[in-house]
Amino acid sequence: MDIVIGTHRLVSKDVHFNDLGLLVIDEEQHFGVEVKEKLREQFPGVDTLTMSATPIPRTLQFSMLGARDLSIVSTPPKNRQPVETLITDYDAELIETAIRREINRDGQVFFLHNRVAGLEEMQRTIRELVPSARIVYAHGQMPARELEKIMMDVMQKEVDVLISTTIIGSGLDISNANTIIINRADMFGLSDLYQLRGRVGRSERKAYCYLITPPLHTLKREAVQRLAVIESFTELGSGFSIALRDLDIRGAGNLLGAEQSGYIHELGFDLYQKMLEETVAGLKSTEFSHLFSGDAKPPAPTGTCDLVFFCDALIPEHFITATHERFGFYEKISKARKAENLDTLNKELRDRFGPLPEEVEHLLLLAKLKITASPLGIEKIELQAKTITFVLPGEESGEPLNREFLQHLFTAVQQPEMQPYNPGFSFDKKNETHPSPPKSDASSSPSALIEHYTNLLHQLADSAKEEQAEAL
Repeated sequence: MDIVIGTHRLVSKDVHFNDLGLLVIDEEQHFGVEVKEKLREQFPGVDTLTMSATPIPRTLQFSMLGARDLSIVSTPPKNRQPVETLITDYDAELIETAIRREINRDGQVFFLHNRVAGLEEMQRTIRELVPSARIVYAHGQMPARELEKIMMDVMQKEVDVLISTTIIGSGLDISNANTIIINRADMFGLSDLYQLRGRVGRSERKAYCYLITPPLHTLKREAVQRLAVIESFTELGSGFSIALRDLDIRGAGNLLGAEQSGYIHELGFDLYQKMLEETVAGLKSTEFSHLFSGDAKPPAPTGTCDLVFFCDALIPEHFITATHERFGFYEKISKARKAENLDTLNKELRDRFGPLPEEVEHLLLLAKLKITASPLGIEKIELQAKTITFVLPGEESGEPLNREFLQHLFTAVQQPEMQPYNPGFSFDKKNETHPSPPKSDASSSPSALIEHYTNLLHQLADSAKEEQAEAL
């Protein structure tokens, strides 16, 4: 036997695989972490392909971190139309109108009521609204033969309205059904709502989705957010966009545990994300480097240089009054990886808000200094008014060392052109060098000093590269 297709039954204790090579998980959002990881634990090297219209936050986070590859199929079938989505309170007249309109164009209606005990009562209610309609109900607790007969009747267009639980949520393709009414839509997650809405609109006809909820002001904030997202994203192939909003609303979960959503309250999400990105990059270039070859081989991660400085470096409230905009620029500056990116931000700030205050200039210049120093292996820079300290990683630190640059630095500081800086060294657990600004620059402003030392690092780095090239 080469291929096995099954449900959760495949992870039962009495099911054994001799040499599992490929694991495909369809509708991945319906499976818990324990189920998905059980076979992977037994076969750690198994290739795994998970498929989902709306990936759960945990899986999406794995992909965004680079721990898993991601492919998106966003092209809809030919001639499909977006499903028109409407959020409404329970309105008997609206429900009647929606059902009659669909029946009048020879279509069929799904009415989702996710309470088995209330299906018969709901059937009587709908029959009172539309007496002429052929109405049946179905749920997963029915005998298999009875449920099969009902579904066959629906497929053969002998039923106008099917009242059911979420059993219609996947694996159902009835192109003649183009209206779905979801009762108590506030009780469903974004993934469920997207899957349920996908049961209609599977032909060239215009489809409609009605989300019936209690008054919005009585719902929890998260429920209102979910409903707003599903109402906004109606474009075909918008599942990935909805999954991103779900990640934003629910959080990424615990990547090493069983929780598939939730926030990392103790660390804060940005710090958590940064730590994960650095860890994944480190593992790719060390322990798992054998999995990559050629152009796919990731570069070794470089450490980040820490800065200690004596001047003010911030974006004042009087310069950018809107808090979200101010923090947005902080984020852009912190994520800049090239000096050109900071020059672009400098221009944007001037265009939008006018001349830069001194504190903002300091912030941008310090970010450039950090970008220049980090690839050189400088662990920390302590900038004072009359001196600067470059802290270099010791052998025991495990930090990546740019040995060519460090060797050149020790040589370069002894050259005559460096003597005006009065360079000095100290050797303890960390190696430190302490150049001072030339005496002629003693009264320079903080901006001038920062630019001065940034240029100095550039000159030393370029000179080291030239020497290395000549040696080759």
